[in-house]
Amino acid sequence: MILPILNYPDSRLRTKAKEVDAVDDKIKTLVKDMYETMYAEDGIGLAATQIDQHLQVVVMDVPDSQDDYELLLKNRKNDSDKKPDTRHHPLCFINPKVTNTSGHEKHVEGCLSVPGYHAEVERANQITVEALNEQGEMFTLHASNLLAVCIQHELDHLDGILFVDHLSKLKQKRLLEKTKKAIKG
Repeated sequence: MILPILNYPDSRLRTKAKEVDAVDDKIKTLVKDMYETMYAEDGIGLAATQIDQHLQVVVMDVPDSQDDYELLLKNRKNDSDKKPDTRHHPLCFINPKVTNTSGHEKHVEGCLSVPGYHAEVERANQITVEALNEQGEMFTLHASNLLAVCIQHELDHLDGILFVDHLSKLKQKRLLEKTKKAIKG
């Protein structure tokens, strides 16, 4: 099901997400709906906060990112979880925790909750994150480049932070004024 996305400056986007207690059918349905919503909006990432579900759940699919990550599943001995050699690389992060960052790089970012606005943001170029996947399995992911940026962007949402919060106060003020004018019509 395609879900409505909250738009800036909606105060619900500032809500800190709660940890998921168990990866049950409710969470699996949420993940499925989040993927469907993200794809319908031509996004590459979506946090549950953006659809007014304040749980630590993020989905993403960064095209052509197969060379930008190494995925290690805990307690798995087989090779069935190797990355497919295709354009799409859907990833789900439940209760994610960044355990390491390195390097810095500026990327132009956009956001499904801030439609039509893009700005350059500096973030770590390489990160390591631990999380559960949609089957409830713990994994560690080492990511770089755009995928690392996307992960940091989406994980910010779980803390009630938007990419515009990384901009200067002047840019934030201008965006807020522009958004309020657009809402008034």
